[in-house]
Amino acid sequence: MTNEQKPKKKMGFTIIKDDPTDGHKGFGIGSLSLENVSPVIVDIEEGEARIEIGAMHARSDTERGVKFTTNREDSEGGKPYWLVWVTIDFKEDGPYYAGVTACEMVVNREKRRGYKILADHVNKMDKSMKRNIIVDHMDDKSKQILADFLSRHNHEMWERSEPKLRIDLGVDSPEL
Repeated sequence: MTNEQKPKKKMGFTIIKDDPTDGHKGFGIGSLSLENVSPVIVDIEEGEARIEIGAMHARSDTERGVKFTTNREDSEGGKPYWLVWVTIDFKEDGPYYAGVTACEMVVNREKRRGYKILADHVNKMDKSMKRNIIVDHMDDKSKQILADFLSRHNHEMWERSEPKLRIDLGVDSPEL
């Protein structure tokens, strides 16, 4: 198979493309680019994680058709999820998972109601973009699902990531 015939391998995560200030003097300087952030939905009951770009605007397949409130009782009996903001950055030796933050979400399809705290989702996205790792509040099963997903998605990026990510997800032990 020649190079022209090979299907391109897709990263799945959005990676920083262009400098927003390229060619401009002043406009866009200091603005944040969301191009390097991807939302990952962890479906705890199904034991899987998937990238759902629609979650950037609260319009993922998981969220669609559901009215969200900050009252847990509205979505009682619903399915638990984690929305995980994954930020990719680059080191000399290549890209890595720089920021990984998790937000709780519950969806009750039957009632068409859901629970989430939008302010928490926005703040966690911001923290992910600032290269924070905040996953220690996740349950063990969810941590394992996320660790497996990130490792399988791109093992080299997983290996280049800060040890804190693997430690907080329960994959590695802290060095004594």
